[in-house]
Amino acid sequence: MRPVKVLFVCLGNICRSPAAEGIFRDLVKKEGLEKQILVDSAGTGDWHEGEGPDGRMIMFAKKRGYDLSDLVGRQIKAPHDLEDYDYILTMDESNLRNVRALDPSTKHHVKIQPLTSFCKVHSIKEVPDPYYREDDGFEHVLDLLEDACTELLLHIKNKDLK
Repeated sequence: MRPVKVLFVCLGNICRSPAAEGIFRDLVKKEGLEKQILVDSAGTGDWHEGEGPDGRMIMFAKKRGYDLSDLVGRQIKAPHDLEDYDYILTMDESNLRNVRALDPSTKHHVKIQPLTSFCKVHSIKEVPDPYYREDDGFEHVLDLLEDACTELLLHIKNKDLK
């Protein structure tokens, strides 16, 4: 059976999407599903290709037990990423529009969706960009990502790994 591939996407791939990757990777590892579920992240822009996540996100994630230090920013690549990944999860409406614009045929639109659609605890449409916010912005983002990633893993286990 081919592994399920999950790609988290934000604007620059330095705050939200690498945090989602780190959280989801940790959840997958705790369940012993590393061979069945592969995880990555990307940005819609190329400004931070080759760079690590924002230091503040690394710090706040580490406080919760998530290690983001090995992650490296990259830009989403069409058509490869659109074809290769089973779930392409965006952080906000702008990311959603930009990723869907990479797929003018709409062939892959069904797997491009907002990550917040998996939230169970929080009722919110977007994961806000914490880059220009205070510390509580990073904490809020991590709260949202933990909620969505936990529910995403349950969804994949029930739908794709049966």
